[in-house]
Amino acid sequence: MKFTKLLLSLSAALLAVCMTACAQEYTSIEDVMATADGGDFAIQGEYSVPEADEFYQVIARGDGKFDVVGYKGGLPGQGWDRSMARFFGSAELKDGKLVITGIKMDIPRKGEEREVIFTDEQKAGCKMAAWREGGKILFEKKGKQLEAVKLDRKSPTLGEKAPEGAWVIYDGSNTDNFLPSGDKEPEVNPENGALFSELVVKPFENRPYKLHLEFMTSYMPRSEGQGRANSGVYIDECYECQVLDSFGLEGRDNECGGFYQSTCPIVNMAFPPLSWQTYDIDFTPVKYDENGKKTANARFTVVHNGVVIHDDIELSGPTPGRSNEEDTHHGLYLQGHGNRVQYRNIWVQYK
Repeated sequence: MKFTKLLLSLSAALLAVCMTACAQEYTSIEDVMATADGGDFAIQGEYSVPEADEFYQVIARGDGKFDVVGYKGGLPGQGWDRSMARFFGSAELKDGKLVITGIKMDIPRKGEEREVIFTDEQKAGCKMAAWREGGKILFEKKGKQLEAVKLDRKSPTLGEKAPEGAWVIYDGSNTDNFLPSGDKEPEVNPENGALFSELVVKPFENRPYKLHLEFMTSYMPRSEGQGRANSGVYIDECYECQVLDSFGLEGRDNECGGFYQSTCPIVNMAFPPLSWQTYDIDFTPVKYDENGKKTANARFTVVHNGVVIHDDIELSGPTPGRSNEEDTHHGLYLQGHGNRVQYRNIWVQYK
C-alpha cells in the first residue's frame, strides 16, 4: 500500500513538472530571444530551396529538436494543396548543423492520402542537413549543396484599416466595446497595445457582416496539440473558428482555421508562432421565422492570411464550448483557454 502511494506521489510530481515545462509560454520575440530557447526560435520558420523547387516548414519542439515538413512546388497557399505529396522528417541540432532524417511521406492517390513509412535502411539514405555559413543558409541533400532562403510571409490584409462606416471594435485606443468575461476585464499588453485573449465583445447587429481581426499565437515549443497557444474566435459567441499554433500541422477541424468538431480548413495557413496573422470572415447569421423555427443555417467564408480556407460553407448548428444558436444574437468571444494569445485591429463592416 505504501509503495502504491509512493508511486502515485511520484507520478503526480512528474506530471506537475511536465505541466510546468509544457506551460512555458513566450508572448514576444524579445522574451524568447533572451532565453536558451532563442536559438531554436531563430531556426524555426519557412524555407525555400529555389534550385530544387522545394520548400520546408521547420517546427521547434524544444531542446534543439524539430519537426520538418517538405513540399514540392510551393508552400501551403502558395502552390501546394492537399492533392500533392509532402515529406515529413525529424531534425536535431548537431555540431552547429540541423540534421534532418526522413521518417514518412504522404502520397495522395485518387483524393486519398497514403502514408509511406521508410525502412531503417531508407531512413539512413534520406538524411539532409542545413547550416549557416558566411551569412547564408546552406542545405545539403544527397551530397549536393544548395542555398536555402528563409521566408517571412505576411498576410496581405495585415494592418488593413476599417473602411468608412465600419464599427471599429479595437484599434488600441480603448476597450469600451468589450464586456467583462466573468470577473475578468480586458487585459492590454503594455508592450504592443494588443489585447490578451479571454475577451467578450458587445452584441452585434442581426445582419450579415465582414469581421477583420489580427492575432498572434504564443511560442510554446514543448507543448503539444491543444496545449499549444489555444484560443478561438467564437462568431456570434456560437461558432468557433479555432486559433492554435498549428504551424506545419495537417489542418484539421481542431487546429487553426478549423470550425471546431465540424469542418476542416481547405489548407493549413498557420504561420509560425509570434507572427501576426489575420482572419477575414464573412458571416451570414442563422435565420428564424415568426414562430421561432430555423429556416436557414449560418454561413461563413473565412480567409486566413489572405487565402480562402472556407468558401461559403454552412454550419448546421453551434460548435461546442460557448452559446447555443438563438434568435437573439450575441457578440464575439475570443477564448482564453488558459493561454496568452493576442488580438488587435478588430473591426466589423455590416452588409
